Order: sequence, then C-alpha cells, then structure tokens
Amino acid sequence: MGEVTETDAPAAARAATAPGAGPAHREDAFNTGRMPGGATVAARTPLAAVRDRVRNQRRTPGRPRLWFELALIGISYWVYSLVRNAVPEQAAIAQRHARWIWDFEQALGVAVEHTVNRTVDSVTWLIVGMNYYYATLHFIVTIGVLVWLYRRHPGRYAATRTVLFVTTGIALVGFYCFPLAPPRLMTDGGFVDTVLAHHTWGSMASGPAAHVSNQYAAMPSMHIGWSLWCGLTIFFLARSTWVRALGLAYPAATLVVIVATANHFWMDAVGGIVCLAVGFVSARLIYHVWAYRLPKVPGDPDERPVTVPTQWEQPVRAGRP
Repeated sequence: MGEVTETDAPAAARAATAPGAGPAHREDAFNTGRMPGGATVAARTPLAAVRDRVRNQRRTPGRPRLWFELALIGISYWVYSLVRNAVPEQAAIAQRHARWIWDFEQALGVAVEHTVNRTVDSVTWLIVGMNYYYATLHFIVTIGVLVWLYRRHPGRYAATRTVLFVTTGIALVGFYCFPLAPPRLMTDGGFVDTVLAHHTWGSMASGPAAHVSNQYAAMPSMHIGWSLWCGLTIFFLARSTWVRALGLAYPAATLVVIVATANHFWMDAVGGIVCLAVGFVSARLIYHVWAYRLPKVPGDPDERPVTVPTQWEQPVRAGRP
C-alpha cells in the first residue's frame, strides 16, 4: 500500500516534470519504469529481488571460492564424524538388525557375503590389498574428484558437491535410525574380520582404532555412496574413454571390497545408492537442471551440454520456480 503502480505512472511522470519538482519526485517517477516482462520496479519488493537473485545464482552458479570450499568441506566432515560417532552404539539392536538383513538375503537366495569373504581371505596378498583399499581410497579418490571438479569444471562444482553433501546428510539419518552390525561383528556369523586376521593398518572399523568410530554405522554404506558419486562424475565429465571406464569400475570394485572385508552387507550398498539418488534429485530441485548439465565454466550457457540418459530430461516440479 502507498506504492506507485502502473496505473499511476503517467501522473507520477507529470509530477516529476512539474515546476518545483525535487530530486525525490524525479526518483519516484524513475522507479515506476517498466521491467522486462511488464513488471515495474515499484512492484518488486526487496524479498522478490533477493529471490530473483538467488534463482539466477542457482541456475548459473558462479566460480567457487577456494577458501570457502576448504572451510565448508573441513567443517562438514568434522560435523559428519561428530554426529556419526555420537550415535549410541546399541549393540543388541544392531545385532538384531544384522540378523534381519542376513535372513532377508538368505530368503532371496542372494546371501553371498560369507562365500566372498572366506574365498578372498584365503588369498593373503589380495585381501591385504583390499584392506588398504577400504581404509584409504574412500577419502583419497573423493577428495581427488572434488579437486578435479574445482579446477576443470567450476561451473558444475557447486551442484555436484551439493549431491555429495545431501547424500552424506541422508546417511547420518540412516546411522541414527537403523544401527546395524557389519558382518564381521555379527554374533555367530562366521565372518572373518580381515583387518584383525592380517594385522593391516589404517581402518577405523577394526583393531585399536575401533573405539573412536561407531562400529554400528553400517547402513547405508557411504563407501558405495561416495564411490558411485565419484564414478558417475568421472563417467559423465571425463573426455578419455579409458578414464570414463575407470570411473565406472571404481564403485564396482568398492562393492567387492566392502563385501570381501566383511565391513558391509550388499544391502548396505543398496542403501548407499538410494541416498545418492536422493542427493541427485535434491540438487536437481535446487539448481533446476541436473548437475552435470550445467555449463563447465560459469557464464558460458552456450556450451554444448553433457549427454545424460533421456529419462533425466523429464521435468521435476517443486512448486513455483
């Protein structure tokens, strides 16, 4: 109320040109000028202006700032570790959930974890290598892909990073709501804890370091969630065919490793995939386009878009854009 509308524009213009009209009057007349789409400046509230600016930034993300990203990743991982390890270690409930998962897989005829664990454990060099794979690559590859995105695909970095962050946030809910003992800790499960058996280092899941990590945060598997995020990012954005093939091979190899080392049921991997799917959809709703289809460099909307599956092109509605 009290604002100049379109119907008042001629009167305001005449008032601005009338004798004695001061700068304030001329400024009011100027603010009633038409904006693209037929709107007027006076009709645009401060909230609408902020909303439009945020919408534009989401659709065309700017170049990320290094200091901000380093701080964000560091703080986020600290919070993730804090929350993950603060979840009460409910051993009895976690054991019961493990038995449910194991019985369910056996009912489906897909309970292969025991066979894979025992078979790979019989090959010392292979299982030792998998132990170190499990303990290290989870972090090394994920950080490497983030750095690669930041340097080579700055226009896609923010959206793709958002996928990873949402995926991890959903996983924290799973850790709290569904404590699950991994196969190696199942009572009478008959699985081999390969880290203890072969005295390898680096894993927070077994050995002396186990007391500082929540042993029952197995569902969903973030080894799968993060590795699949890395694999898809490399597959869609890398140029070399062999690099794209390695991208797809990485989550497949990770699935074998988490089962062979008895750190996860394969159903935990399914949980990780579901979390990642939620992450992609959330980023799609935020940025109005799939993360990999944003311009490689900010401010270059004419760049040839990345090819994605046809079904990804279906519009996703989340109310008014």
